[in-house]
Amino acid sequence: MAIETLALIPGLPNDISAIILSYIPISFHGRLKPTCRSWRSFFSNYSCKALIFSLRQAHLPPLKLSHLLCIFPEDPSLSSPYLFDPTHLAWCPLPPMPINPHGYALCNFASVSIGPYLYVIGGSLFDTRSYPMDRPSPTGSSFRFDIAAGRWESLSPMLTPRGSFACAVVENGGQILVAGGGSRHAMFGAAGSRVGFVERYDVERDEWSPLPGLPGFRAGCVGLCVKGREFWVMGGYGESRTISGVFPVDEYYRDAVVLELDGEDDDQIQGGWREIGDMWQNEERTQLGKIVVVDDDDDDDDDDDKDDEKVPQIFMLDGNEILRYNMSLNRWFKESTVPRQAQDGSAFGFAALQGELYIMSHLQGFELSEIRRSRQRKKGSVLFMQIYNRRSKSWRYLGTRTPFNGPLDLRTTVMCTIRV
Repeated sequence: MAIETLALIPGLPNDISAIILSYIPISFHGRLKPTCRSWRSFFSNYSCKALIFSLRQAHLPPLKLSHLLCIFPEDPSLSSPYLFDPTHLAWCPLPPMPINPHGYALCNFASVSIGPYLYVIGGSLFDTRSYPMDRPSPTGSSFRFDIAAGRWESLSPMLTPRGSFACAVVENGGQILVAGGGSRHAMFGAAGSRVGFVERYDVERDEWSPLPGLPGFRAGCVGLCVKGREFWVMGGYGESRTISGVFPVDEYYRDAVVLELDGEDDDQIQGGWREIGDMWQNEERTQLGKIVVVDDDDDDDDDDDKDDEKVPQIFMLDGNEILRYNMSLNRWFKESTVPRQAQDGSAFGFAALQGELYIMSHLQGFELSEIRRSRQRKKGSVLFMQIYNRRSKSWRYLGTRTPFNGPLDLRTTVMCTIRV
């Protein structure tokens, strides 16, 4: 290889130089390639890129790894997803996902990350082979993007096709859990099927296996894994009713259900789902808002909690309010209020990065100088971020020009975070 004959850094052995270069944030690697021939080879070669990720994992503590936000503005087979580095306000495009020759307008899929891999699972789309063609169908397709290799690969499909489902990762076990879902598409307000099936995906085996089903049909729900031993499914909608016998309206769940994960094998799961009960009263809200989870790895040493097994902190964005979930009381309590509302009542994006809560809105025609983040007076679409520090209870603000061709619809945009 080129790096074996060309010095990465003159005067230093290449193994030491590789460690030094691996400390550079991932989002800047593309900009460094034109520096010299050895750097172009180092940041382009697959084996070298794999070495970079292994060196970062070995030499950097979890809190020093780049915590990036992956944004899927629409169907990832037609529009490139992007990695966004909020620390350096840098964007990195990813190649589009492999195209399905029979499907289009994929939405309501789930995206999660395990190590340096991004997973895109399920969703709802229109299938040219189905009749009528304007009726959405669920898909069970699964894909994985290897950031080191820079390519997508197709995985085994889910046993039950679905979109709008609960999805969670068991980090230590290398597993992905899915529950509920249906065929609803973003173009239709209250239609589509619902299912109650639950599955577990083994990353190493590339294999899906069934788990005990939900107590009832549930779609549009949120999933999270607690301590690697419990799979929580919150909210969602089940049966629908009609107004005046014409307009369909969803009946939303106010409760949560929990499945105990006692072992790695399916036959070691004892019992079924445990019902937690309603998390709010009728007069408080009609449905669950957007949910993010702040994991233990996002926390520095916490003097108030020295317990080896911390419970993840769960936050909900309900309109303009941020709520924190209390597991012991099964209630949501107000944490803070978003200082600035979205333009024209549009939706917010919600994500947890580096232990902070990011509330994002897409602004059109704003000057970055007005948000005090750029020296250039250029107009264009701006991703405006209101960032809440849950420790100091304070807010700060960032704005950055987006690489997207059109406005970002945060009602349908899929996001996930990844540490590399």
